Amino acid sequence: MADNLSEALKTLKLSSVDSATDSTEGCLDCLLKALAHNNVETSEKIQEMGVLTIMPGLLSAQNSSTPKVANIIAEVAKNEFMRSPCVEAGLIPPLVQLLNSKDQEILLQTGRALGNICYDSHSLQAQLITMGVIPTLVKLLGVHSQNTALTEMCLIAFGNLAELESSKEQFASTNIAEELVRLFRKQVEHEKKEMIFEVLAPLAENDAIKLQLVEAGLVECLLEVVAQTVNSDREEDVAQLKTASDLMVLLLLGDESMQKLFEGGKGSVFQRVLSWVPSNNHQLQLAGALAIANFARNDGNCIHMVDTGIVQKLLELLDRHVDEGNVTVQHAALSALRNLAIPVVNKSKMLLAGVSDVVLKFLKSEMPPVQFKLLGTLRMLIDTQADAAEQLGTNTKLVERLVEWCEAKDHAGVMGESNRLLSALIRHSKSKDVVRTVIQGGGVKHLVTMATSEHMIMQNEALVALGLIAALDLDCAEKDFVGSSLVQVLHKLLTDDRSAPEIKYNSMILICSVMGSEPLHKEVQSLAFIDVVSSLRSHENKTVAHQASLTEQRLTAQS
Repeated sequence: MADNLSEALKTLKLSSVDSATDSTEGCLDCLLKALAHNNVETSEKIQEMGVLTIMPGLLSAQNSSTPKVANIIAEVAKNEFMRSPCVEAGLIPPLVQLLNSKDQEILLQTGRALGNICYDSHSLQAQLITMGVIPTLVKLLGVHSQNTALTEMCLIAFGNLAELESSKEQFASTNIAEELVRLFRKQVEHEKKEMIFEVLAPLAENDAIKLQLVEAGLVECLLEVVAQTVNSDREEDVAQLKTASDLMVLLLLGDESMQKLFEGGKGSVFQRVLSWVPSNNHQLQLAGALAIANFARNDGNCIHMVDTGIVQKLLELLDRHVDEGNVTVQHAALSALRNLAIPVVNKSKMLLAGVSDVVLKFLKSEMPPVQFKLLGTLRMLIDTQADAAEQLGTNTKLVERLVEWCEAKDHAGVMGESNRLLSALIRHSKSKDVVRTVIQGGGVKHLVTMATSEHMIMQNEALVALGLIAALDLDCAEKDFVGSSLVQVLHKLLTDDRSAPEIKYNSMILICSVMGSEPLHKEVQSLAFIDVVSSLRSHENKTVAHQASLTEQRLTAQS
């Protein structure tokens, strides 16, 4: 065979490029046979004898031997060491040109060849995109949808190209959404649906394509898959249910596609997704809760959903997951409640529905993602709700857990949210009982640390809460204020040029509030605050300048 191969390679190099002679055909057959017998060895030989360089000519000739030439390239390019030589031999442009052929065999082998050459190479795939293969392939999919092998070749190509960000814009300008949905509807086999799903998932990350997929009717297909697989234990059905419901949630991440499916809360899709929440299938419960969280991205939707009783469904779901619960479901349901609690009109309705009581059942959770969402939900609920803030703020168990989580150094999100909720309980209740509960629970030092946060909003929340503590119960807080170096922290905030005007303003208010305590008063005097405040009288912000004058008068009167 080796001799035959060498002969064939020599003949091929000498053969005229223009005509598909019998000898050329024979040589190509010999090469294909040798590749089937020992691909690696044959590929090395083809490379050694420089046959790759005549391939562009053979491809451009476009005759009866073209499919065989493309097939040989596809086989050779299965080897990683042959991919660069194929590129260097200039095979990509003539192969891309062949994608315009009408011959299905040429198209199939060409697609294989390009796929193998560019396999795993983002830069080569990007080059194909620039050369315009995406619209060409989408057109092929439409024209040859009866040809299974060609359809699969297109899907594999789309799957690879869709991973690249640069492809999304090109895909969005074709009718890929319609073609894929049409193809999906025809499939019966699990494997085929799976192949289409693998293309849909990366494409659906693009908002324009999300909307196109919704308009092409993908959602109805997904709901059908869910209905067919929900009661099955077969592994492939479980996998398909997960893929379909995940994709559904992904489509709802786009603002336009989400609003289209919401249809003012009357959409059949919206209603179907809601029915997932009370199901007994964890995957559907999860997708249903995530879908609600995604629908709850604007006030109008949130208000409508709370008025139509969705909160009750979520609370029942959470109740089913309190003990030995599914963490992802807990996290998703809490996310949905947090979003629904954003509009002011929803807060009191949700509190009346008993949301805070159910959420508090998860205080014992040791899972940071659940802790994080729980804190965010409570913080949203008590915003502007004085009674609820007082009720939660005097809940010793909650305050103790918050103080514990304020020290969760490994989980910055949980730590930040705990601090913010601690501050919010004081700010929204303005209650001496809440202040006392926080002091007794050891929360003051955390609020002082929070005042040094790199986030201005958190600094501000901390200073306002500390101001209320000082105003409502200075005697009780005095020891903690001294122990946590509050006065030194305020000195630093006032002398730091990077401190925002509201930080300086609230720091001065707080200085005035702590003057009633002897030890704190002494610290203020020893740090020469009068000089610091005096320099702020000329501050460009008028409110800060005015407060500086008032604070200076106060300090002078008490010195």
